[in-house]
Amino acid sequence: MKLSKRMANIKPSPTLAVSAKAKAMKARGIDVIGFGAGEPDFDTPDHIKKAAVKALDDGFTKYTPAGGIDELKKAVCVKFKKDNNLDYEPGEILVSCGAKHSLYNIFQALVYEGDEVIIPSPYWVSYPDMVYLAGGTPVIVTAREENDFKVTAEDLSSHITPKTKAFVLNSPSNPTGSAYTRQELQELAQILLKKGLMVISDEIYEKIVYDNFDFYSIVTVEPKLKDSTVIVNGVSKTYSMTGWRIGYAAGPGDIIKAMTNIQSQSTSNPTSIAQIASLEALTGPQDCISDMLQEFDKRRTYMVERLNAIPGVSCFSPQGAFYTFPNVAGVYGRRSGDVEISDSTSLAAYLLESVNVAVVAGVGFGADDNIRLSYATSFENIEKGLNRIQKAIEQLQ
Repeated sequence: MKLSKRMANIKPSPTLAVSAKAKAMKARGIDVIGFGAGEPDFDTPDHIKKAAVKALDDGFTKYTPAGGIDELKKAVCVKFKKDNNLDYEPGEILVSCGAKHSLYNIFQALVYEGDEVIIPSPYWVSYPDMVYLAGGTPVIVTAREENDFKVTAEDLSSHITPKTKAFVLNSPSNPTGSAYTRQELQELAQILLKKGLMVISDEIYEKIVYDNFDFYSIVTVEPKLKDSTVIVNGVSKTYSMTGWRIGYAAGPGDIIKAMTNIQSQSTSNPTSIAQIASLEALTGPQDCISDMLQEFDKRRTYMVERLNAIPGVSCFSPQGAFYTFPNVAGVYGRRSGDVEISDSTSLAAYLLESVNVAVVAGVGFGADDNIRLSYATSFENIEKGLNRIQKAIEQLQ
């Protein structure tokens, strides 16, 4: 059977593939340390789980409106006002089955056949594939490591063509943990306004920042972009609710309506009880965030120090999210027996097979000189895993 043309460029998610392989090895009794998962290792806070249980007990188990319940949309509007000083109405909000779902809906609603979408690299693995699925062309702009993995206004401007439709902004970033300052966002905003581009701002790691970093939404920095920006966020990372699958988008009403129509013909509504749990997450106690962030910060500091101490490895200190993205090109060309380390894929395979440590090859993020390690795992696992990585790399000849 011949598959559709759109499938030609689509690849499985490398992050999910690594996690699945690590879990399969663990199921066979192998002691695998997994640095692949992009989800907090903390449990969902009790008050959120209790809200879901109450929803079950109350029988809130039927269909809801395709774009989410009004109560949750209103809570999202309050969140944007409180955290970002942005005014949205419920008709400008879509609740989806995760932030990934919101992003997919955006590309389907906005991208025409042949449109170009500018994506800074390193990028979250799904952005280019989502553009391809919408019939568009991803235009990759390298965010240089010496610039803390951030694109400049000049970088952006030099890649804009008459076919450019949108720019994808992810701050804080997966996989690098890099985050844009207010000044950097202002400089990008001036180019985006001048060229009349749509902005897709992925802010899912908004609350996970370190060293007193001040997060800004690009629309907060430049309000004139509000009518041409769709912001994506969700509860997965902030409240350790990855499996609940609730994300949301805020943007111009006509775009949100189009996204809602797409969603109504694909998944229909997000899970009813997960929406109630997310309502509690946004409106209930918020101290769980600071508790989680404090632990992440300890892990981040330790991991960066340990990685920088390994010969041939250098590691940028992330300002947000829960990933490190070390440069490992210094070990390329070395060997272990018949195995040569020539790129991020071969290094990731070597670490998994030789010392049972799962990392994600950077090539899937558009950066083959790097690998990604998540520190959303216990300190004990981090210490043990880094000991194994150091040993494995030091054994290379």
